[in-house]
Amino acid sequence: MSTIKRLQRLTGEDSPKQKKSPRADEISELRRRIEAITSRQPTAAQKHATRLYENRFPLEDVIRGEEVANAFGKFFIVHGQHAGSSKHGSRSIREMSAFDMRAAAILANNADIASFACKDALFLDTETTGLAGGTGTFAFLIGLGWFEDDTFLTQQLFARDFSEEKASLHFLLEMARGKSFLVTYNGKTFDVGLLSTRFILNRLPDSLTAMPNLDLLHPARRLFGHRLQNNRLSTMEKDVIGFHRYGDIPGSEIPQRYFDWLRYCDPRHLAEIFEHNRLDVISMAALSLHLTEMLGSKADVLKNEHADLLAASRLLVDRGDSSGARTILEALIKEDNPHAAFEARKSLSLIHKRHGRWKDAILTWEAMLLSNPGNFFAVEEMAKYLEHRRRDFKKAIDIINEALSLSHPQAALERDALAYRLRRLKSRAGCLDDE
Repeated sequence: MSTIKRLQRLTGEDSPKQKKSPRADEISELRRRIEAITSRQPTAAQKHATRLYENRFPLEDVIRGEEVANAFGKFFIVHGQHAGSSKHGSRSIREMSAFDMRAAAILANNADIASFACKDALFLDTETTGLAGGTGTFAFLIGLGWFEDDTFLTQQLFARDFSEEKASLHFLLEMARGKSFLVTYNGKTFDVGLLSTRFILNRLPDSLTAMPNLDLLHPARRLFGHRLQNNRLSTMEKDVIGFHRYGDIPGSEIPQRYFDWLRYCDPRHLAEIFEHNRLDVISMAALSLHLTEMLGSKADVLKNEHADLLAASRLLVDRGDSSGARTILEALIKEDNPHAAFEARKSLSLIHKRHGRWKDAILTWEAMLLSNPGNFFAVEEMAKYLEHRRRDFKKAIDIINEALSLSHPQAALERDALAYRLRRLKSRAGCLDDE
């Protein structure tokens, strides 16, 4: 028996002979409410949401892609192809497809990468529901890129809702299986770690974490951090590779756009996210070329900021490639830039000193003193060499006295350091009492 019939029997309304109850109007209103509940009539908000869904734009009309399926379900994929003649900032795709793998290995601090080719790289960037990471963060869009000959191909894997995550992750693993190393931007800290968590939650194997990873953020920060406002990829694009975005969606808005998509099913919320992700993937390829050129044998002082090349030489030294550092520094010394030439000579002399090439180191310090007799660095290094290697205290004392007597004295701290060294030398030479 229905709820309405039971109510009618209790109130006597099922009897045609029953007089109208004084509470009949109240009971009728109660019955109307119960009928609305039992018939599950949609509320105004539900009607509005249904209307939005029914009138939505098809995803394929806004984002040119297709639905694909595998053993774990369905998801949406967008394919892109960028010909060798295409430009991204100041560089062409064809140039990007042949970056120096030895230099890439130095950038990554992973010698294994030197044995690979550019076509073995999988460029990876994700768009997520948040930047905090953790099990609650979901990578709803995974951007991939790779080279085939001189063409750059992209794929963007889009989970239209949370149920499509496993299928898109499985597809990612299949793609990664054919590649040897990853190229990311902050991927070691964020993207790969996040995906690793999602693999675990979806009970899928994690093969990405074990792949060599050229994370461009860390070397880019070392090479350009001295002159850039921040280390964002968009900043590297503009100030390093000459690519300017117009109307790009801020990264902070991306999570909310996806939540809006889930609520309203309107793909117009997504178009800018897909374009943002696509450009990120291509920019990583362009930045890879620029960074490897700076560290490679073809480093061009005319195409790079001198301070950037000095930073590149320091990175090479730290990674054990003194020969590459010397190539850059010797080229900078020949440039018509006194400050860059001085810094290059300074770094070069320390490389010679570290490897015991004292003759080369002395020639470098003497060249520095010839152009500036009061140069603190050259004076101190020559004095240390004469004291500790040659034990020529008198000549060391003469060099320091000459520097201290100049009319354009060094900074107070430098003068104090030279004066302290002078007292030590005189003490060792046994001539302090002769003053």
